[in-house]
Amino acid sequence: MIKLIITSLSLLLFATNLFATHPPAAVKNALEQKFPNASNIKWEKENAHEYEASFSWNGKAYSSNFSESGVWLETESAFTFQWLPEKAKLAFNKTYSGSKVKAVSKIETSKGLTKYEVEIKRRLKTIELFYTEDGTECKE
Repeated sequence: MIKLIITSLSLLLFATNLFATHPPAAVKNALEQKFPNASNIKWEKENAHEYEASFSWNGKAYSSNFSESGVWLETESAFTFQWLPEKAKLAFNKTYSGSKVKAVSKIETSKGLTKYEVEIKRRLKTIELFYTEDGTECKE
């Protein structure tokens, strides 16, 4: 029985280390340059060629994506509905008035675009909606 417990614990520790995300040095350096003194950094593999860091910076929560070569792609920060640009709020309220807003984020991209994500709850699903500053609904 003891052997079984030790073997199980060993496999669990091995699996935890196996699936822990350790981005390349270029990715870590890019985060440090873009967000000096970021803290509580947690890394995830977004896809085959992209890493996402969740972290605290200047007292706010952020997540930022980088290519595997360390190129910054986008940054998302928590936002409140009241701070959405007025035209984005109007567009949302026109179509989704009465919907329960779960979360709002500001997303800045390496292409110079800024968009706002509004997550709402519809029945059992969470729906993500994206708006530009001028109130245009856009794709992710």
